[in-house]
Amino acid sequence: MQNMPDDVIEVLFTEDQIRARVQDLARQISGDYKDRRLVLVSILRGSVFFATDLARQIDLPLSMDFLSISSYGEGSEGIVRITKDLEENIAGKDVLVIEDIIDTGFTLKYLLRTLAGRNPKSLEVCTLLDRRARRIIDLELQYVGFEIPDKFVVGYGLDYRQRYRNLPYIGIVKP
Repeated sequence: MQNMPDDVIEVLFTEDQIRARVQDLARQISGDYKDRRLVLVSILRGSVFFATDLARQIDLPLSMDFLSISSYGEGSEGIVRITKDLEENIAGKDVLVIEDIIDTGFTLKYLLRTLAGRNPKSLEVCTLLDRRARRIIDLELQYVGFEIPDKFVVGYGLDYRQRYRNLPYIGIVKP
């Protein structure tokens, strides 16, 4: 395992645990979308590692697109906007949104409402991490990698001030 930076105090999920869970999710998705053409929508930047690993394991024809959103402010008063939109038209297609982590649910609710307005055939969510302790908006998540405690985590795409994304594991950072 890669050496832990000083401010990462605990490994929550090892590289092997992540790899195994990604394979499990890919098998489930492959079965659920059998005989359908899937569009994976990766939410930049955090989900890129997860989305690409997942896509390589899914045994179906698929396409990938990327979307970037930013949110400002707190809670329901926050403003969410798309900063990089999809290039692919998703109307009539089976769409699976790939997220790195779900917290309050506000940003995801906005995103799902926006994408639903584009008339996909189906629209589901796959998240690597679900931090339910912070959830304010009730959301149905079709695919969840791991539920995590209310701690700040980094690695495998998740960052702290643009650092630690490249860690092969998910770790907890000092408060």
